Amino acid sequence: MATKNIIVPDIGGATDVVVIEVLVKVGDAIKVDTSLLTLESDKATMEVPSSDEGIVKEMKVKVGDKVSQGSTILVLEVAEGKATAPMPVNNKAAEAPAVVSVTSNAAPAPVAEISSPVDVHAGPVVRKIAHEFGIDLKKVAPTGPKQRILKDDIVNYVKARLAQAATGGGLPAAPTVDFAKFGAIETQPLSRIKKLSGKNLHRNWLLVPHVTQFGEADITELEAFRVEQKAMVEKQGVKLTPLVFIMKAVAAALDAFPQFNASLDTNGENLILKKYIHIGVAVDTSEGLVVPVVRDVDKKGLLELAKELSVLSEKARNKQLTANEMQGGCFSISSLGGIGGTAFTPIVNVPEVAILGVSKSSIKPVYKDEQFMPRLMLPLSLSYDHRVIDGADGARFITYLSTMLSETRNLLL
Repeated sequence: MATKNIIVPDIGGATDVVVIEVLVKVGDAIKVDTSLLTLESDKATMEVPSSDEGIVKEMKVKVGDKVSQGSTILVLEVAEGKATAPMPVNNKAAEAPAVVSVTSNAAPAPVAEISSPVDVHAGPVVRKIAHEFGIDLKKVAPTGPKQRILKDDIVNYVKARLAQAATGGGLPAAPTVDFAKFGAIETQPLSRIKKLSGKNLHRNWLLVPHVTQFGEADITELEAFRVEQKAMVEKQGVKLTPLVFIMKAVAAALDAFPQFNASLDTNGENLILKKYIHIGVAVDTSEGLVVPVVRDVDKKGLLELAKELSVLSEKARNKQLTANEMQGGCFSISSLGGIGGTAFTPIVNVPEVAILGVSKSSIKPVYKDEQFMPRLMLPLSLSYDHRVIDGADGARFITYLSTMLSETRNLLL
């Protein structure tokens, strides 16, 4: 038998990340992608999977340790012939094992005070913060793995208490119902992604005064061009979907209406205008929706965007996105065009100020050139933060976007 050091892979540039849970022990037989550690950074909880299979011979980290890319996690006993040199930290050609990352930004929704179990699961950093602020950890609702209290849970708890103090109380609790009295039931736990994204969605819905502007784009010529190029593009191993054209159109609209490519500061008094255009695209996975970010959309051509979107979507479905690949978005797109529906109200992804929903296109009679003719119409739903964007600008943005999509040459120039 041979041994190999298993190290921390690329974790989105984060350093000194706290180990909040060790998921294996000496003597365990592990396989490729077996989760080894749970790490907690300022903005994410990450599970680190194994790059190899074998028997755990020695652990090099424990709960509370801080690690960075390249830190040794454990020594693995592997079969002869399967041992390889440790992965170089800075060698981009060596593919590091992916880190499954779920963002867990602060959510100032009212925090449920739970009657504590005797044992409270929390790391030393969290316990120190709670001690300094006099917070009873037994009253903080945990969102981490195995009911562990994370730093964001402390932040959420404090924000909720402040909000309740300012308003005289929190939102009323939902009623507790014993559904089993009415028939057979089955309880299914939510995935971790759905739990965390649910808190963020709740926060966003409470914080942002949403307005949704609906519109349609005539994509008859765009679709004809896409189909015409399909065979040539597929020879290059690329799938040119309508979503790629929509991304380019959104990039043009963000350039024309910079208040949509912005964020409010934490005081809500200043608008931070961004000089880059990174667009998040919602991807449907078996665990729930995740939103990888495509960077510099305005600087890339259709084929380059198609390739990058395909890679990110596949990584999302395989739980291989890094924290860095889910950060920095300026605007989000949620497309249900492949499923159906005529319109919906997407929720703004704070700190962004707008999001575009795309529904299924359909042939409709459109009056043009003094006659009705069949045209392929794409339904659009633009939700925005009314504190930043007024109705007139919302209408202008979606009209501009529709114009860009209606004239294919606009996207190619």
